[in-house]
Parts: sequence; C-alpha cells; structure tokens
Amino acid sequence: MKTDSIFYRLFKELPSIFFELIGDSSQTADDYEFSSVEIKQTAFRIDGVFLPVQGEDNPIYFVEVQFQTDEEIYLRLFSEVSLYLRQNKPKNPWQGIVIYPSRIIDTADINHYKEFFQSGRVNVIYLDELGETTSLPVGIATIKLIIEDENTAIVSARDLIARTQQQINSESQQRQLLELIETILVYKFPQMNRKEIEEMFGLSDLKQTRVYQEGVEEGKEEGRIESIPRLLKLGLSIEQIAQGLDLDLEEVKRQVENQNQ
Repeated sequence: MKTDSIFYRLFKELPSIFFELIGDSSQTADDYEFSSVEIKQTAFRIDGVFLPVQGEDNPIYFVEVQFQTDEEIYLRLFSEVSLYLRQNKPKNPWQGIVIYPSRIIDTADINHYKEFFQSGRVNVIYLDELGETTSLPVGIATIKLIIEDENTAIVSARDLIARTQQQINSESQQRQLLELIETILVYKFPQMNRKEIEEMFGLSDLKQTRVYQEGVEEGKEEGRIESIPRLLKLGLSIEQIAQGLDLDLEEVKRQVENQNQ
C-alpha cells in the first residue's frame, strides 16, 4: 500500500484527524496548514509539516510515517529538522511525531537522541496499539483501517462507513472520509477494482446522489486552487505544485500570475 500518499492526503484534507491522533483537540487544526516540505539544496523531504497559521506559541509539527524498518530514520529526521530550522529560523517551538504500524518496525537506535524522546519533544505512535477500530473516533479509526488485515478490514470498513454517515454532520468532511476509506480499500484489495469496492461496501449508491456529486466537483477544483499560494510560500516550484495537486501546469502558472497582479 502506498502509505505515504494515503497519509499525505489524509492529513491534507482532514488535518483534524492528526490532532486527534496526538491527543489534542480537533479544532486545533484550524490554526495550522499542512504540507510536505523539501529542504533546499539537499535531498531531504519531510513527509509532512503542520505549520501554525499565526502566533509564535503553537509548535511546528514534523511528521514522519514509517511502514518499513529503517535504521537511519531518526538520524534523518533530526537532520531534516535541524536544516529546516536553520533555513527558515522560525520562532515557534517544534515537535516531532513518528507514526509506525507497529512497535516491531521501530528498530532504529535512539542513543544520540534520548533526551528528545524523554522530554516529549518527539513522540512515537504505533497504530496497532490505538485500540479496537470500532471503539475509536471515526477519524482515528480511518487511520487504523490502513493496518487491518483483509479479514478484519471488511468488517471494520463497513462499520466505519456506517459510522461516518451517521456521526459526521459536515457533508464535505463526510465525503472526504468516505473517499479516503474507499482509497484505502482499493490498495488493500488489489484484486478488486474501484467499482467492485464501491458495490461491495455500498458506496456506489451514495455516490449517485446529487449532493455527493456536487460536493466532489466543487471540492476538487476549489480545494486544489486554494492550496497553490500556501505551497508557493513553502518553497515548492510551480512544476511540483502542478504535479502534487494534479493540476495542469498552465493553470497553476495562471493562478500564480493572478496573485502577483
């Protein structure tokens, strides 16, 4: 499963889930913007960064998602953070969040960085230790679905889809969650195509509703275009933005020109 892209999309579209995951209020997401950040003049790219919209007290969150053993993950993480701080000189404090599917994947040596973990500057989250999917909030349960095996994923997904439709009042947030659940299932069941997934989990009927269709079209266009100025401020090139948002290069150039006028 392409977990990097799944998590990027999840935190980009529904940042409240990240703050629920770290034990903060979902409303904290209103004070942050999320993006992937490339460190200039290096080969480093941080999986995700939550940058405070305003104020100097809210911490910057550096997020790494690691689904394979990597002996150098902490060496890389602290190098990336140090370079980011040197290049951008933010006044805000910072925290690191590392997300693993399970504790067994976390094999890297922390000998040189113990103080960061002991102080809570860096926190590690193991998805398989979050609890039963059915007992978790909908957003966190969506994350947990990523690591479910095929046998339990079917039951968990059906329960999660029903809970999303019942508990999420915002139509746009409900639509985004259901689309993410569907995407996770597509990766989890590669032998099935998207149409089969939709029929199996009752998503095909939902997608035929006028409200859903209108929301999809509006969200696709407005959401991507609104992201352009934020990504420019983070130092991404026009080409990177066009590729990341799946927009035509000329459309991105046109939006940039309009903003500079």
